[in-house]
Amino acid sequence: MKACASMLLCLLAATAASAQQKPATDYDRAIAAGYKALTLCSGLFNAGRSEAQLAALELKGIYPEYDAIVPQLAAVIDRERKQVAVAFDAARPPRIAAWRANLGCTQLPIGAAPAAVAALPRFAAPAPALERKPWPLGDRQATGRVDGDKRALARGVDRAFDGTYFGEGSQTTGIVVVQRGRIVAEKYRKGFGPQVSQRTWSVAKSLAGTLVGVAQQQGVLDPAQPAAIGQWQQPGDPRGAITTDNLLRMASGLHSSTAGNRTDALYFGGAAVDQEAGTLPLLKQPGSTFRYANNDTVLALRGLRERLGDEQQALAFPFTQLLWKIGMTRTVPETDWRGNYVMSSQVWTTARDLARLGLLYQNDGVFQGQRLLPEGWVRYVSSASGPQPPSGFGYGATFWLFKDVPGVPADTYAAIGNRGQYLVVVPARQVVIVRRGEDPAGVRFDIARFTAELLAALK
Repeated sequence: MKACASMLLCLLAATAASAQQKPATDYDRAIAAGYKALTLCSGLFNAGRSEAQLAALELKGIYPEYDAIVPQLAAVIDRERKQVAVAFDAARPPRIAAWRANLGCTQLPIGAAPAAVAALPRFAAPAPALERKPWPLGDRQATGRVDGDKRALARGVDRAFDGTYFGEGSQTTGIVVVQRGRIVAEKYRKGFGPQVSQRTWSVAKSLAGTLVGVAQQQGVLDPAQPAAIGQWQQPGDPRGAITTDNLLRMASGLHSSTAGNRTDALYFGGAAVDQEAGTLPLLKQPGSTFRYANNDTVLALRGLRERLGDEQQALAFPFTQLLWKIGMTRTVPETDWRGNYVMSSQVWTTARDLARLGLLYQNDGVFQGQRLLPEGWVRYVSSASGPQPPSGFGYGATFWLFKDVPGVPADTYAAIGNRGQYLVVVPARQVVIVRRGEDPAGVRFDIARFTAELLAALK
């Protein structure tokens, strides 16, 4: 399969290739400073990684206009307060990212004084201690015997780490393979392990879609109904017709300035979801056009927040209603400074936690006898409906769909994120595959080929 692994990766590559070099503006420096502050803050305080490790995560071709700026900016790390400040202009306050329990790091808006950290939303309830519980809720008895060719499986996993076989220049950091509910293969690069989290990038979108499913199961919202975005409810506003389903399927019809929808202001500029994404005009009829857009996902969760109403309930919802119920206690979804989840990208999690999410889907939305997702939800997210990407994988509702891949069942679907993040669910074979990476910009790990090779080793 020679097409890009997903439309997302194609679009990011095209954006990088077409970026024009120009002198850095003050705004460019502010964005670059926000990127450095947030990446350091999240990596240090979510994942416990070192500054040397995190240096490898700098932009380097993803957003070319910032490449030369980021290394020039000095970061001041306050480990006691768990904050990172990066100055970009002698006359302005530094860009600040601050860590909070459960919610990870968020940025203050450009120009905000350090004292504004005190007003950031918080959800400080302690996560349940589940490590000693049996898998998948905890980590005890997590592994099982391979049903198939153990040597071939190990060979396939090893090839993922050689940097050539599944993609020249690829940098795999972790692999977890689950067969019939048990881990049958697991390997990590030096410096990583079962408890080391990484940024999910767009795998977060599938987690956001899962939260919408949980909300539907609880009667909070119906994806077929218009999204509850308060900014769109004025009489005559055509955006009021956009449904949550449109948002989950990248078919809102909202304008986005670039293919792939660069969201620099939201991700690294300290803008809030309602300030940035909620103001976009409607360009196409909702449901008529596929346009991959980070904003669609964050707006879906903004609508969920407005349905829930209470701010503390909305902040607690991902943890108490999903993550902690399925053992994802090392997963940190981050918010903007107003408390909106930026779950199109800003989630840090481990390979094992992603495997737990995959098992929830493998088990049709039921976890240890409790139904968390509505009956039919798995079919809903893994079925193409409405407009589709022009090539490569298909798209369901926050999940990508394998199409015509030799050796891979047709019902296979995946959560896919930049820099090589993959969660693959193979219902027909009762297999879940997680691949974590830190692939350089423009490098593609061939997840289709990898999946086929592992499946060939398993019965």
